[in-house]
Amino acid sequence: MKKGLFPIIALLMVMSFSSDAQRIKNRWRTFRAELHFGIGATNFLGELGGADQIGTNGFRDLEFSVTKLAASLGYRYKISPTMALNTHLSYGQVAGNDNLTKEFFRNYRNLSFKSTIYEFSTNLEFAFIKEQIGHRYRLRGVRGQRGFEMMAYVFIGAGVFHFNPKAQIGETKEWVELRPLHTEGQSLVPTRKQYGLLQFTIPVGFGFKYTLDRRWGLGLEYGIRKTFTDYIDDVSRTYVDPVLLAQVNPLSPYFADRSDKTYPYITAPGAQRGDPRDLDSYMFAIISINYRLRTGRQMYPLF
Repeated sequence: MKKGLFPIIALLMVMSFSSDAQRIKNRWRTFRAELHFGIGATNFLGELGGADQIGTNGFRDLEFSVTKLAASLGYRYKISPTMALNTHLSYGQVAGNDNLTKEFFRNYRNLSFKSTIYEFSTNLEFAFIKEQIGHRYRLRGVRGQRGFEMMAYVFIGAGVFHFNPKAQIGETKEWVELRPLHTEGQSLVPTRKQYGLLQFTIPVGFGFKYTLDRRWGLGLEYGIRKTFTDYIDDVSRTYVDPVLLAQVNPLSPYFADRSDKTYPYITAPGAQRGDPRDLDSYMFAIISINYRLRTGRQMYPLF
């Protein structure tokens, strides 16, 4: 009789261990959704301002002095222990100013701008250091799975953003929208279409998350946005005839060429004003507070 019970007891123990292992494996589903809010900084890579040299690609041309405030609100949803979708709305300002570079031609051009960025995007995150949810309290002598507090990930996504470049006029310092002024002959020159203020973007970057407890955590994320426009700063191609621009608005020639006219050939019609081969980009660096939402039943002790 006892010999007959032994295989049954062993089978029940194996099934219990297997069930516990499966529940531990799937416990990430209990808190797979997360809200996050963050603040941070944003910056811009385009034609205006930059390093003390002829315009270059990438971070070599970054001007840290025009870093502006940014904010973000989002919702993250895990689709596996190592992958998540993160949808968020981000806000920030970008700016550029030729007075900040000592490179002669850029400084002589003397253009400047600012623009508010509103971005809505969804990113696919890949964790290369996986977060683990362990016991609720960090108590000495209490047995149970210990949570791995740090998570690291990379991401790529897709989204849309809205911008609207502006510049100041004279001593009044009034901010004027640049797009309606057609500063490079958009819609006036047959080969130049007017640019739209709503554009697509591809966010790419990396982030870290630190777990405080089962619900709360901190995050740090940096991402650069690849765009498909060169007009975030309203500068892309060549100068056009100021007489043609004056037909649009009396302010158009002023905002198209803000040099002191000492060397008129530098800003003559057809001369280089920007570089359409290098599209504009911007970036966000955000520190966030994260709050996990309960999304499933929890059938194990919260120790």
